[in-house]
Amino acid sequence: MSTLFKAGKFRTGAAALTLMVSSSAFALTLDDAKQQGLAGETFSGYIAPVDRAASRDDVKNLVKEINAARSQKYSELAQGNRMKADEVAKIAGQKLVTRAPKGEYVLGINGQWLKKE
Repeated sequence: MSTLFKAGKFRTGAAALTLMVSSSAFALTLDDAKQQGLAGETFSGYIAPVDRAASRDDVKNLVKEINAARSQKYSELAQGNRMKADEVAKIAGQKLVTRAPKGEYVLGINGQWLKKE
């Protein structure tokens, strides 16, 4: 795992993941969804709809699209670093939850959504 961090590949990949937004077909972007409290980061490395937004089609579509892109990126990073994709996803999840800005929701290890303060 140390080569993953030394090579800087993970940081580049994680930065790319945080910049991912939905395609122009959707009006809602990842940043919008996070800022509005509709979606948040999880320790799994994937985003999820916050409870109150779970039934919204635009949020569900955004989550599906972003998570598919993340899954692809995690697989690429894992292959290049002799790791499993789920290991890369968990490392990314820890970083994304930790780095989530104040006011955004993250899914705690207890399964409850928490608003970062």
